Amino acid sequence: MEQQLTEVQELIKQKSAFVDRLTSEISRVIVGQKYLVDRLLIGLLADGHILIEGVPGLAKTLSVKTLSDAIQTGFSRIQFTPDLLPGDLIGTQIYSARDNEFSVRKGPIFSNLILADEINRAPAKVQSALLEAMQERQVTIGSETFKLPEPFLVLATQNPIEQEGTYPLPEAQVDRFMLKLKVTYPSVQEELEIQERMTSNSRITISAITTPQEILDARKAMYQIYMDDKVKQYIVDIVYASREPKKYGLDLEGLISFGASPRATIYLNLAAKAHAFLRGRAYVTPDDVKIIGPDVLRHRIILSYEAEAEELKSDEIVNRIFNGVEVP
Repeated sequence: MEQQLTEVQELIKQKSAFVDRLTSEISRVIVGQKYLVDRLLIGLLADGHILIEGVPGLAKTLSVKTLSDAIQTGFSRIQFTPDLLPGDLIGTQIYSARDNEFSVRKGPIFSNLILADEINRAPAKVQSALLEAMQERQVTIGSETFKLPEPFLVLATQNPIEQEGTYPLPEAQVDRFMLKLKVTYPSVQEELEIQERMTSNSRITISAITTPQEILDARKAMYQIYMDDKVKQYIVDIVYASREPKKYGLDLEGLISFGASPRATIYLNLAAKAHAFLRGRAYVTPDDVKIIGPDVLRHRIILSYEAEAEELKSDEIVNRIFNGVEVP
């Protein structure tokens, strides 16, 4: 086991060489937001879609665009609006009178990195058009099914649901996002730097310093990271505690309508491995699970009316679960 860990450690050292170069290139444009950039890399490594929530102006869109510029890969930005149609995303069939036949015109979803900007500005029928693409990595247009390129990642931004002109995302779609990130305001020092950088006359050009193949190779190395059975059980206990809190001695009776789905177990495992990979480790610790846990769980726990009446947030429930479940 020790020799195997040493071999994996060496492999991770080789395959993670691009990470520092990538974060350094992104930081030339993005000031601060280390949490956001770190989670974007975790999604990229763990092959998981990401939902980014925050008020306008916090560099959500800019961060995703900068990430795509730093990777030599395809990028599509889709602006979600109330009048958007499903065909505007996935494509449609076009009839040719001259040839007397239909041909397929592919939509902007046929790319590697998809920025679904302000995804909750469009109604549910449009949001649901992403379901097949996000889960099966394929799209059906008419009677034909088309595979999407690898890597394929949906990075969606949304405004807080309380804002005017927003639609809540369907639960089936929300569950397909590996992580839901909450972006907050920058610090005073960071905002001073933003002011300096964004009001100067110079334009910063981002160079593509890594390739999709390098990302895919890193992903293969990440899958080899060791996770002890006790940590795996810890993940299952966390997820089950969201469904049956009483069994774990948690005082959450009547506050949770629906707990986390089995996708939470899978995503906690993969995200924890990706978190360990970015820190150059060949093994996962319970801390990896605890650090990434809120981002995996906050959108999977559906609160009851009682919890909403008490003005509780899902983050508070998640914190209670992590504080109450025994760490191995």
